[in-house]
Amino acid sequence: MGKSLIVFSLLIFELFFNFYCGLKASAVRTEDGSEAWGYVEVRPKAHMFWWYYRSPYRTQDPAKPWPIILWLQGGPGASGVGIGNFEEIGPLDTYLKPRNSTWLRKADLLFVDNPVGTGYSFVEDTNLFVKTDYEAADDLTTLLIEVFNRNETLQKSPLYIVAESYGGKFAVTVGLSALKAIESGKLKLLLGGIALGDSWISPEDFVFSWGPLLKDVSRLDNNGLLKSNSLAEQIKQQIDAGKYAEATDSWLELEDVIRLSSNGVDFYNFLLDEGMDPVFLAANSELSVEKIGMRMYSKYLNSLRANAGGDGDLGSLMNGEIKKKLKIIPSNVQWINCLLKESM
Repeated sequence: MGKSLIVFSLLIFELFFNFYCGLKASAVRTEDGSEAWGYVEVRPKAHMFWWYYRSPYRTQDPAKPWPIILWLQGGPGASGVGIGNFEEIGPLDTYLKPRNSTWLRKADLLFVDNPVGTGYSFVEDTNLFVKTDYEAADDLTTLLIEVFNRNETLQKSPLYIVAESYGGKFAVTVGLSALKAIESGKLKLLLGGIALGDSWISPEDFVFSWGPLLKDVSRLDNNGLLKSNSLAEQIKQQIDAGKYAEATDSWLELEDVIRLSSNGVDFYNFLLDEGMDPVFLAANSELSVEKIGMRMYSKYLNSLRANAGGDGDLGSLMNGEIKKKLKIIPSNVQWINCLLKESM
């Protein structure tokens, strides 16, 4: 045990030495190789954080290579390392208890805090924040080059880019960017495919579809439909005028109207009430239905507004126990969720 601790300490020292001496990438892994994490300097003074999990269920079958899933969160600016990992598909939940439904049962997992400024990713100059989805794709492609080109084992597994919400835009743009890098020989990666789930890629189409759909399945009455359509038209006008922050506020107002008018429809499955998803219920059996509904709705809004410091609070977890575990997060960097306030 003492010998392992010394080796680990030396590894951490070497990592910090490399990181602060300006090398492009730095990484550390657990002794058993089940986890690895690190930073890639995707541009000078712009540092992107990643966290890789090797599946304990991984099989060696040349005819069916074990896949890797790159999980991209929404926002824009929501943390995949935090939300996707501990709230959705990673091996542990926010109470650090094992998750029976982890996607590690089917694939290795790679979480990234994308774009820079999200989660543990940071910039040394605020002028270095990206301004377009294409700039974010360039940064993420640079990260993939640094991570995959250094590891021949990863190169043998097909990578599937999976995204939810605004991450759908990131998945498409980074998929195209990565494909170009592969074809030019810059990136050694087997791109398996792209999967988009509840992707927020066309706000106008989505907000205009909600009211009529919910009216057709009797989740909204005529009054609810009128309110929904009116707000949808308002959102369209704000988007057309380039008032994206106002459009985002109106979108949140529309969701609140739909939630109240539909008696709490589940935004992910209109056949259910919020908090009634069987998988979520099984994982939170100790909570009341009311508390489950409140947690699901706040999660949907990408805010995760649990009481600061309370049990299961993601922000406290990421800036506390997880930050201590990782050891390489600069002391002045605080984990941030949803940096940007415009989702259009």
